[in-house]
Amino acid sequence: MIHVNPTTPELAFSMRGISKTFGSVLANENIHFEVRKGEIHALLGENGSGKSTLMNILSGIYQPDDGIIEVNGVEKIFHSPIDSISSGIGMVYQHFMLAEPLTAGENIAAGTKGFFLNRKTDSRTIREFSEKYGMEIDPDKLTHQLSVSEKQTVEILKVLYRGARILVLDEPTAVLTPQEIRRLFIVLRKMRESGCSIVFISHKLNEVMDLCDRVTVLRKGRSIETCNIADINSYDLVEKMVGRKVDLSIDRPLPRPDGTECLLVENMSLHDENGYKKLNRISFSLRHGEILGVAGLAGGGQKELCEAVAGIIPIDEGKIIFDGTNISGKSPREIIRLGVSMSFIPEDRLGMGLVASMDIADNILLKDYAFQKGPFLHTAEVRKKAEQIVEDLDIMTPGIFHPVRKLSGGNIQKVILGREINLSPKLLITAYAVRGLDINSSYTIYNLLNEQKKKNVAILYIGEDLDVLLELCDRIMVLFAGEITGIVDAGSATKEEIGQMMSGTKLADVVGGGKHVSNR
Repeated sequence: MIHVNPTTPELAFSMRGISKTFGSVLANENIHFEVRKGEIHALLGENGSGKSTLMNILSGIYQPDDGIIEVNGVEKIFHSPIDSISSGIGMVYQHFMLAEPLTAGENIAAGTKGFFLNRKTDSRTIREFSEKYGMEIDPDKLTHQLSVSEKQTVEILKVLYRGARILVLDEPTAVLTPQEIRRLFIVLRKMRESGCSIVFISHKLNEVMDLCDRVTVLRKGRSIETCNIADINSYDLVEKMVGRKVDLSIDRPLPRPDGTECLLVENMSLHDENGYKKLNRISFSLRHGEILGVAGLAGGGQKELCEAVAGIIPIDEGKIIFDGTNISGKSPREIIRLGVSMSFIPEDRLGMGLVASMDIADNILLKDYAFQKGPFLHTAEVRKKAEQIVEDLDIMTPGIFHPVRKLSGGNIQKVILGREINLSPKLLITAYAVRGLDINSSYTIYNLLNEQKKKNVAILYIGEDLDVLLELCDRIMVLFAGEITGIVDAGSATKEEIGQMMSGTKLADVVGGGKHVSNR
């Protein structure tokens, strides 16, 4: 249900004529952005559209070159985040900023009373405060023991406890299950009813359409339009963000009925360097020409699964069979020397995926060299490949000698994917291939993966968006605390069933469980 504002609503804040440059880059140009009291207002735009810069100006991290900010009708100049917080503005970032050794209550109260905290008194006050907004949290629970959704609740309570009446939420549902998202939306609606104003930043348009009252779209550093959610649909929003019509459907090619087995993992277990078990007797298979999705909460073992199959980290027990060859315990270099054609796209794009200071051509050369024979680098050939990848994937860059650290997130991901596809792999492993990417870049990646599927490539796809997993993948494997809770056919499973398995419920115990079980 769309929230109805008063006939002449008061503004919580307004940003008028905001401009900001970084050197020769114009990040914000004459932006107008207004949010009413008691509304949830979406802020949308592609990567590089200026959203982050605008919100960093609102939160006092940056100062605008031009423009005026008013909060509750009073003009403000924010010299630091403290000024913004003092004006009742709170930012809840996608990556949590909590002190893990402290309790939830101590994290919430920290910054309001200096160094002198009274745990007993503060816990009681925080419980009463959280109940006001319909949030449930144990203030005495250590932060490192909290679930992802509980940590997010602490982050929201932290800014509210400091007096914020304007909240900026950056991708708040990125790592939540469907059940947790529903609970979060109930909380946000209660906050709206109490008069709070919420800026909701998300790439998930279905959530924007379900939750928000109005939306402002940015494109290339400019504010394009503000409109009521009731007067628009998701296709219109994408067109406003991109500047042209974009097909939001994912065409899922059928897997080949005669697809042979590419990857077989049997009873794989491993511990991390501290002795904690990260994977426990994992067993599954993946066929050529098939996309197997992997769903799970953060820390469920997805990262370790990818790195173990790619040979980056050793396993304690079990087998990893690739095209009939046991590659268990072998290093990535040994795997390549065995002739195994496997490509791995990690979640850490600039940490593990690419060398940030190097240009596009040299980053492609790094991987290409592993497959070259002889001691000499074939630089001319690699440059041609780099130019072809830039052209085929429409990578926005001044040229192939441009440092990758200066590219946007979407273009960085295209460089990695283009480099790996260029190697003509039999198995492609992707870890959060579209994390943080805008709608247009995301659908480019989905189409590229489907093209590889048609070429009989086996794809292991680790993702966060359950809607995409259900549309893109053939089967979905769910991990919880390092164990498989179920493997289902994506064509018939539901988000609710996957969400239950993400929370630790085995497939057989899921409501309606067993109905969508995969027999492979």
